[in-house]
Amino acid sequence: MQKCKRQACFAPDTGCDLGYLNLSKCSEWTGRTTPDSIDVELTDEVLLPWSGSALGLADLGFVAGRARPMVVGIAGPQNAGKTTLLGAWYLLLGRGAVGLEDRQFAGSFSLTGWEAVAGSLRWNPGQPPSFPPHTTSRSGRAPGLLHLSFWDARLARVTDYLMTDAPGEWFQRWSVNRDSAEGAGARWVSAHADVLLLVADREALSGENMGSARGALQLLARRVAAERRGRPVALVWTKSDIEITNQIEQSVREAVRGTMPDAEEFSVSVVSSGPGKHEVGVGLVELLNWILAIRRPHVELPSPSATSNDPLFMFGARTS
Repeated sequence: MQKCKRQACFAPDTGCDLGYLNLSKCSEWTGRTTPDSIDVELTDEVLLPWSGSALGLADLGFVAGRARPMVVGIAGPQNAGKTTLLGAWYLLLGRGAVGLEDRQFAGSFSLTGWEAVAGSLRWNPGQPPSFPPHTTSRSGRAPGLLHLSFWDARLARVTDYLMTDAPGEWFQRWSVNRDSAEGAGARWVSAHADVLLLVADREALSGENMGSARGALQLLARRVAAERRGRPVALVWTKSDIEITNQIEQSVREAVRGTMPDAEEFSVSVVSSGPGKHEVGVGLVELLNWILAIRRPHVELPSPSATSNDPLFMFGARTS
């Protein structure tokens, strides 16, 4: 089958990266076939430049075309509930059950990817909901990125968000050795995230291996603190319906607050905590609102001193 030589173009599965509706008119496409060439039906149908699956690095160009998206890095050990957290947010948005503060869902380039994450959390006829499958520790150097857009009514603009979905093994390797080859994906999250969520799995901290789970989380907290560079950080207790000892909880909290005293703290669960709360779980809305309220540091330009409407003279004219 014909394939385009451009690294960021995946025609014919998606639309042409250069905007050609008919691929036969694209100079990068014409005449380049693999040995087992199969005729591709060329039509004038408009194909979107994305497939709807989780985004990769090649997809970031059109996502960032409007403005640089906010990257939310979710770090934590394996089976800590990172993917379940993402799926729960998506289902709440889909049902309109999220009480967002001055914000409204405005679209996504990765709806198929979100469905893959959240599908197992839904009730299906004859099949009760379950948790998403474990995110495999594939040999990639960047995580899967799930996209969301939100309209901010107060600022009258749309902001794009990319949520990372990365296997916990990456972070375990990275916490032990910053330059580990197996931790390349975790390094990508650390380098590019605007917000960092440190996930603490209460189920692991209450089981037979609670000691090793606590040690691994403390090690990861120290690594996040060393790589933080002043970015917002939140300690997120997942599976908050599970009780753990006060000693374990305090030791984890001190490991985080001792190196990051300004870190926020949230407890989340997909399990209802009481009558009437089955729609929103526990803490999910509060955590999402905290993320959406974060703004990057910015520079305030001085007010124009000139009265002219000519933009060339808004900040004053040169005097001789």
